[in-house]
Parts: sequence; structure tokens; C-alpha cells
Amino acid sequence: MSIPYRTRRVLNRLGIVLMIFLLVGVIAWLCWVVWLERYVVYTADGASLDFEHSAQDIVGEVATPPVAQQNISIYYNEGSDALDTGNELTQINGYYISSNMLQTDINGVLGKLERLPAGTPVMIDMKGPYGSFFYPSNLDGAVHSASTDVDAVAALVDTLMNKKFYTIARVCSLRDWNFGNEHVTCGLYMLSRAGLWLDQEGYFWLDPTNATTLSWITSVVLELKGMGFNEVMLADFRFPDSDQYIFNGDKDAALQEAASKLMGTCGGDDFTLSFGVADPAFKLPDGRCRMYLENVDAANVEAKAALVNVPDIKAQLVFMAATNDTRFDSYSVIRSLNAAEILEAQKAEAASGSSH
Repeated sequence: MSIPYRTRRVLNRLGIVLMIFLLVGVIAWLCWVVWLERYVVYTADGASLDFEHSAQDIVGEVATPPVAQQNISIYYNEGSDALDTGNELTQINGYYISSNMLQTDINGVLGKLERLPAGTPVMIDMKGPYGSFFYPSNLDGAVHSASTDVDAVAALVDTLMNKKFYTIARVCSLRDWNFGNEHVTCGLYMLSRAGLWLDQEGYFWLDPTNATTLSWITSVVLELKGMGFNEVMLADFRFPDSDQYIFNGDKDAALQEAASKLMGTCGGDDFTLSFGVADPAFKLPDGRCRMYLENVDAANVEAKAALVNVPDIKAQLVFMAATNDTRFDSYSVIRSLNAAEILEAQKAEAASGSSH
């Protein structure tokens, strides 16, 4: 049965109208999705919409107006003159000032420091896992900790320098919520690719193979180096222990390559760049650097040390010890500043006994 000519014309026009409406609908839907993107909030359970949220919302205080994304030029010198490794490291036995101490008892910290002799190694938290800086950083996009008096921390750092302590800045490197939130392509994605993966504490982790990630870490290290720190320790220089994020490649090789690049841009014969790792078998790059291990029980010190392969294990292996157990003292060790009074008294007593 043939369809009349008029009917065919009506159906043809109707089809054209429907196609136009469909095309307009698709365009409107795409615009709606783009508009909604600013209200997407990523959590550990996935993505959700929060219409009170803005892309400009940042917890804390922005250090400087973001006039432009700062690009750090990285030059890799792989020749024999890339690093002077002749200046040997020495074994250290010192103390750690945590971010909690900075926020709750900075006057008490100053009092404890008064009792320490010059040359004592002192580590201080300078950047946490949220990405907040505990000192007044001048980097574009740096966010100051809202719960820390950053000016008081700056004065504390001056005190450390003036008292001639061996100063170590501790910064969270690959765990950085703020930088991951602002630079999503630098982070580790969830398996669903719905957004960046969050660990159990709610922090984003960065991809060590990403050039922008390394540029950011480089800029932080160079700023602290310029402030006069003897050493910077990159905490959380590892991949998170989970199978719920995407990373295609050899994780060990990725970390070792990143460490070598950072050493090439930040290292020096009078400056130490160190790495807080999870695996004692991690291969340190050539140059003036150390390996830091945390959360190690005193009973397992020798077992962990047996897995470490460095030229000078007493100087280059550092335990972040939670106790005063003397089994840590065969190697370099950093303990809480709260333990300083007892330990310094024991050192004085031992020195007095050996002099008689």
C-alpha cells in the first residue's frame, strides 16, 4: 500500500521538527552538565551534588591571590657533575615538632628547645596532608593552615636557625588534598573514574609520574631550602596501600624515577633531600639523601635495617621512633620533642659517668 504524497510531506516535516527538538535537548543537557560540574563534591563514597558549594570554596587562608599557575622549570643534569656526593652525611639523633604541638603549645615548644645544645637535629612539620602550610609560604596557590599561627611558626623557625640546630623540614609530598582538589589530573582516580580516590582519612594522593606534581613538590622544597633548612624530608613518598585506585605501571620504578628527578632539581652538596617511604628496600637516588621509616616497632628494627641497601646505613637510615627504646639508637633516630628532657638528662648522665 502506497502512502499518499501529502501524508509523506507531513511525516517528513514532522520528522525534521522532532530532530530539531532532539538536537536542542541534547545541547541543553550538555550545558546543564557543564553548569552542574562546579557543584560536584567528591567524597570517599563517590560523587554528590552540593548547591551551596562553590569551585572557589577553600578551607583555610589563601597565601597569595592566584594570578597565574606557577610553572617550575626543571632541568635534569645527568652528567658526572650533577651532584657532589663527596660530602658525607653523619648519624643523627634528634627531635620532632609535630603540627599538633605548633597548634596547641608553641610556647612549650620554645621552652623545650631552650634546653637543647646547639647542633641538635630538630625536625618540624611545615606542610600537612591536607596541603595546608604551617608557615607563611609565598608560593602561588599555597593555603595556610587555619588552625595554626603561621607567623608564630615563622618566628620559631628563626629561633631554630639562630640556635644553630640542624634543621629538618617535614612536608607531606604525595598526600595533598588541596593540590589534588585544585589539579585533578595530578591525582589518583577511583576505579570508576568518577573522581579522585580518597584514603580512609579523606585525603587525595598525587601521581608521582605527573610533571605538574613534581613541579609542585620541587617548588615547596626549594622554598624551604631557601629559608635555610639543612634538610627537607618528603613524608608519604609512596603509593597508598589500596587496590581501589587507578595506576598503570610499576609503582616502585615510578617512585624511584620521581626521587631521582627531585634529587636532580633540589639536591646539593650542602643540602639533604630525604624520603619518608613505606618499603625499606626502596632504592635511594644518588646524592645526599636519607630514608625515613615510621611506625616501626623496636623489636623489628634489625629486621627492617637488614632490607635497607644504602652506602652508610647508620647515617642514611632514620627511624621515626615513638618510644625511647635504645634499639633504635644503632641507627639515626628522630623522637618526639616531648621526650627531649628525659633523653638529654640520660645523655648528660652517660657523659658524666664516662668522664670519671
